[in-house]
Amino acid sequence: MNIPNLLSLFRIILVPAVVILLIQGEYFQALICFGVAGITDALDGALARLWHQQTVLGAYLDPIADKALLASCFITLSIFGVIPGWLTVLVISRDLIILSGILVMTLMEVDFAMKPAFVSKVTTTLQISTVLLALAVKSLNVSLPPDTFGVLYGLTALFTIVSGAVYIVRGVRAVNHVA
Repeated sequence: MNIPNLLSLFRIILVPAVVILLIQGEYFQALICFGVAGITDALDGALARLWHQQTVLGAYLDPIADKALLASCFITLSIFGVIPGWLTVLVISRDLIILSGILVMTLMEVDFAMKPAFVSKVTTTLQISTVLLALAVKSLNVSLPPDTFGVLYGLTALFTIVSGAVYIVRGVRAVNHVA
């Protein structure tokens, strides 16, 4: 176990804390916890590369931590009407489709690498921005220009769909290459 992997585990541990804070209506504290989780996300990858401590465990822990945090926040925030439910359905559906594809390829013994696509990094950034902005507006009473959320939701939805399609195409190619 190394420091980057410990940071990913810490991010996973923050998930229930963020959800509990959201349920209690403590949006500012949830924003702080979410921000800390975001910092650990940036740090774990940077430290793993800088210290040459990239591990197979880390390659799995990091996206699991990201998905757990984002999925939990999207679900909780949509239940409380802070983020639209349709966007949460897209975000969760994409992740479930990707996980299902990984499961199928594993069961078929298809050799594949867990390398994130660039569009996926943009998608994650937009999803994080959506949660951060929603928490900031809810906790800090920030005024935003009209349609700010509409544009952000639209971009997040578009990139979520496109990145999901990229992974589907990659998975189909990997399976067809073996068959």
